[in-house]
Amino acid sequence: MLLTPNAMGPRLRIGLYFTTALIALFLMLPIVFIVLLSFGSSQWLVFPPPGWTLKWYEQFFSNPEWMASVLTSLKVAVITTICAVALGLPTAFALVRGRFPGRELLYALFTLPMIVPLVIIAVAVYALFLKLGYTGTLFSFVVSHVIVALPFTIISIINSLKLFDQSIEDAAVICGASRMQAVYLVTFPAIRPGMVAGALFAFLVSWDEVVLSVMMASPTLQTLPVKMWTTLRQDLTPVIAVASTLLIGLSILIMVIAAALRRRNEVSA
Repeated sequence: MLLTPNAMGPRLRIGLYFTTALIALFLMLPIVFIVLLSFGSSQWLVFPPPGWTLKWYEQFFSNPEWMASVLTSLKVAVITTICAVALGLPTAFALVRGRFPGRELLYALFTLPMIVPLVIIAVAVYALFLKLGYTGTLFSFVVSHVIVALPFTIISIINSLKLFDQSIEDAAVICGASRMQAVYLVTFPAIRPGMVAGALFAFLVSWDEVVLSVMMASPTLQTLPVKMWTTLRQDLTPVIAVASTLLIGLSILIMVIAAALRRRNEVSA
């Protein structure tokens, strides 16, 4: 039997809230620390900061290398998102509506990158692109990121398709629309929240990816996480905290949008 907060006693309810608050505080502390460090006046990553300043943000946005890494991350993430949705949409339709042998095995295959350790995928992809001569290219970044982002897109779209009543699409066909017209005009609008959520997750996976990106990077082409990693090995400048804060901020924003879309999809269903 599942106990709701109203069904619990006062002490149990207070204990639950207190435990939840402690866990949330434990998870949030590293994020709070890194944000505070980005405003610290010390030239090293020292906590607590001796003073407060915005000069590290000025250095970050005025440095062409940091800006180039941000643009590369955005470019790779956007292309990865488009490719993940373009591949995930027909795959999700096939896995939900298809009737063919091995469908469950195919679903497990597409979700395998979520289970296999990322470093194994990175080594395999790096060996392949090294043999083909594509390491250090935008193409290698996008392909490797699509591999790990595609499962999130497929799962999001599959969940929306399972909640959609296909009889509505069939009714549109009975009224004279072709199957493709019914899918485009009826099904796609209904599953749009799942498609958008899948796209947001794909963007987030690509935006934060570091293991695959380190393998694919070159001295002239680096994403923001790779630039942070290489800089951290040389210097403990607070500019790294600035980059981390920006990564965290965008990631949180995307997660909030994805959660809002998922809730909207559940309510509409």
